[in-house]
Amino acid sequence: MLTTTTLTFLLTLGAVVANPTTEPWTRSRKCGTYMSDAKMMAAERHFVAQAAKILPEAKIANKAVKVYFHVISKDSTVAGGNVPAYQIANQMSVLNRDYGGNINWVLAGTTRTVNADWFNKVGPSSSQQTAMKAALRSGGRADLNVYTVGFKSGTGVGLLGYATFPFTYSSAPKDDGIVILFGSLPGGSTPRYNLGRTLTHETGHWLGLFHTFQGGCTSSGTANGGDFVADTPSQKYPSEGCPRGQDSCRGSSFPGSDAIQNFMDYSTDICMTQFSAGQIARATKQFATYRA
Repeated sequence: MLTTTTLTFLLTLGAVVANPTTEPWTRSRKCGTYMSDAKMMAAERHFVAQAAKILPEAKIANKAVKVYFHVISKDSTVAGGNVPAYQIANQMSVLNRDYGGNINWVLAGTTRTVNADWFNKVGPSSSQQTAMKAALRSGGRADLNVYTVGFKSGTGVGLLGYATFPFTYSSAPKDDGIVILFGSLPGGSTPRYNLGRTLTHETGHWLGLFHTFQGGCTSSGTANGGDFVADTPSQKYPSEGCPRGQDSCRGSSFPGSDAIQNFMDYSTDICMTQFSAGQIARATKQFATYRA
């Protein structure tokens, strides 16, 4: 059952939303909702309190996180969402390459379901999402479930993907996981966003990372906002395209050119190349705290 708390975090932190009024070739990453600093800080206070109980050596380096892929399609064709096995294999390669061996991922299984209602209408808070996840989710708190759908209508229209956060698992374990647009897999049908970086980005949320622009032009990790990572500069707004040299927070107390190549920004797939060391440290600590 999707709880109010889980839905709030889903909508405010985990949604990478495309403009539903445009054609796929002009799709861009845009966040669908806003999260107040108060709610973000409440989640962070909980993490800090829980993380204090975790031994420093508790890490997921060298541990293979199981990934279960659930392919939802409207028919048996690739255009209808039935992504081929080689695209899933390529997506796993991208995921492992992007996390640079700091976190390792292994494909544990693939299910295929022809259900036009789910394919078209799955989205945050939808009844289709609840039914889909209840029927298909595999594994436990340490296992990643990925669902590929079409996002054609309803609350998911225009989305590229969305994810749950590690701190919501205990209240809604069946809801845990990531839902992405089937065309975002490597070689998929969504130009500019078909190199597999949507799953990399959403997996960052699943591991407890915020957007690089969370909080705007404020010091990272303060009560005013920030992504709680010290080595990502402040950023006023999400990037679009690949605006090299962009500095949206000149003169701020946490200066530096925007991290447009960071996987937690909204740049195009080809522009995204890295996580910061601080993000990897946060992700492993979040995993140890909530998923180990």
